[in-house]
Amino acid sequence: MFESIYKNLLYKLKDGNECVILTYLEPKIEKRGAILDKLLISRQDLEDNLHMFSEDIKSDILKAFLTGSPITYSDNKQTILIEPFFPRPRLVILGGGHIAKPLVEFGTKVGFSVVVSDDRPTFANTARFPEAEDVICESFERVFDKLRLRQTDFVVIVTRGHRHDGICLRKTLNYSPAYVGMIGSKRRVREMMQQLETEGYSREVLDKVNSPIGLSIGAVTPEEIAISIIAQVISYRRAIGTNLKNKEKFNWPEFDTDVIREISEESSMPRALITIISSKGSVPRKAGAKMILFADGRSLGSIGGGCSEANILVLSRDIIANKGYSIEFVDMTGEVAEDEGMVCGGVMDVLIEAF
Repeated sequence: MFESIYKNLLYKLKDGNECVILTYLEPKIEKRGAILDKLLISRQDLEDNLHMFSEDIKSDILKAFLTGSPITYSDNKQTILIEPFFPRPRLVILGGGHIAKPLVEFGTKVGFSVVVSDDRPTFANTARFPEAEDVICESFERVFDKLRLRQTDFVVIVTRGHRHDGICLRKTLNYSPAYVGMIGSKRRVREMMQQLETEGYSREVLDKVNSPIGLSIGAVTPEEIAISIIAQVISYRRAIGTNLKNKEKFNWPEFDTDVIREISEESSMPRALITIISSKGSVPRKAGAKMILFADGRSLGSIGGGCSEANILVLSRDIIANKGYSIEFVDMTGEVAEDEGMVCGGVMDVLIEAF
């Protein structure tokens, strides 16, 4: 019934749009009810006022975009689950030298869509970077027209020279990405920042640049340097740490592409879509994580495994049979977690929907 919503979501995310899905719930008995409707909205749709909402609902939609966390809106008339979906985080590497190779490999392994750019054909080709989603051979002055940087991008500047670094940094700062880091010695970096400040770049903007780049782990080899950079990028993606220079961070929601792709296709096999809609404390997976249970017992994805997931799967069979939805509370704190042999210590609310 709602497969087309998720199919359109995949299209919008591929184009770089940030979106929310509004799921309209009709509670009937405790924890259970019917799914009335779903609505897909991009951030641009909201800014263009393509849909009319009350100020309270619009405020919660904006909050979901800002925090990256699902929000449940409720009043006397309706209950709406607002789920944010962001494009797969993109790691843009400017420079195809010796550090870029392990950067591409590690970036891909931790879930980034990686793009590499260099102005030298021998350093910008798919044979050199087979894991990259895109490799662009273009001058650093012109490549930004092709990159179309977004505020959700993570930009790493590791070109072969100080002049190219400066070109890339000036261009990058015009887009306010989620992360920007530039390689270089402390002296070189200090000189460049002083030059940019004389050119009119504000101290606030320049302070958001991570340079010298990477976490301080004593890295020496290209692989070690790449690990230090990826670790810093991950800290920004997860908004963890007290020393983050850019305080306005996305709290990247969990996103399971395979699950969304499966639920976007019509199927004769009844299914249940299972979503963590809130979490607190130490839990295996955070809000936004999804999985599917099929009527024949197969499953796709995970909300953390263990006894808690197994119990949710049992409840999901009932939802498949009786339709509608259920919201279940999962407690993994204290004795509950210990009894299940888990090291977790958190709680989460899980939405089960019949499809």
